Amino acid sequence: MSKKKKYYTVWKGHKPGVYNTWNACKAQTKDYPSAVYKSFPSLEAATHALNSNPKDFIGNKSFTSGLTSEQLKKIGRPNYNSISVDAASSGNPGIMEYRGVDTKTKKQIFIQGPFQQGTNNIGEFLAIVHGLALLKKNNSNLLIYTDSRTAMSWVKKKNCNTKLERTDKNKDVFNLIDRAVSWLKNNDYQTTIVKWETKAWGEIPADFGRK
Repeated sequence: MSKKKKYYTVWKGHKPGVYNTWNACKAQTKDYPSAVYKSFPSLEAATHALNSNPKDFIGNKSFTSGLTSEQLKKIGRPNYNSISVDAASSGNPGIMEYRGVDTKTKKQIFIQGPFQQGTNNIGEFLAIVHGLALLKKNNSNLLIYTDSRTAMSWVKKKNCNTKLERTDKNKDVFNLIDRAVSWLKNNDYQTTIVKWETKAWGEIPADFGRK
């Protein structure tokens, strides 16, 4: 099955506009502070978005949970004394990046990438470890939210169990993996890592909004 064509709207970048390839979009957003962009399934949708407020398309989606009131009550609300982490990968493997944000305000705390080749699971793993190291350095009592059970498992086992093979193309990503695994094996931490309840709360605040 052929991959569906995507169009990329760049609201904030070196040159805002609509681009018909990821590489073209990347050229306009790489190394641009706080770049704002998102993919769309059609040129018409991307053009419409360009002439609209990006908040209408990114991080401000209306959400209605399909869970019952009893289920929602049992889950409760997010703990805003926290940071949220997430990753995005264009392809699997593909161009990957990850970041961490303040759960309540969605203010970006850290971001890494985009890297030429990685996977979403690798990005999720690196994001959690990045958050753990940062919170420990700052002696912070914040907890970490992630929507990846796989990444939580890898962190618990202190091992990035990816099937991606090392190549020159992903050397930078594997350097980060090696550092992350080493940090986990050589550091204790008190930070609690919690699964983000997507079905109850919507997309995690650190979501890149490119789905």
